[in-house]
Amino acid sequence: MNTKVLLAALAGAVVTFLSGWVLYGMALKGFFEANTTEGGASVMRGEMPLMWAIFVGCLAWSLLLALLYSRWAAITTFKGGAIAGAWIMFLVALGADFFSYASMNIMTMNATLVDPVVNAVQGALAGGIIGW
Repeated sequence: MNTKVLLAALAGAVVTFLSGWVLYGMALKGFFEANTTEGGASVMRGEMPLMWAIFVGCLAWSLLLALLYSRWAAITTFKGGAIAGAWIMFLVALGADFFSYASMNIMTMNATLVDPVVNAVQGALAGGIIGW
């Protein structure tokens, strides 16, 4: 893994972290609160999640995109990165959300369907930066 990949992943992680704060923490906060089940509410950490852990998750997703782009997809443009990032993150989130929906009582079906779309937006933003 080279420095360029690591820097791209770090930039993507910052974009994902900040866009998650705007999308989940502000714009859609009420929606996700209303679509979290009682079982989901009981597993929440509290008022404030562990921000360092969220950033580590953002870094992992961004590193995945950076590695895919550099090693297998040869994506080097903002547009290519944004399109690939949107699709990859949509499909990853869709799979994870439906596995969670099938086995845990955390989110409603509405949240299960909206979350992959939000992830696609984040994937497009971070993927564009990473591809660029």
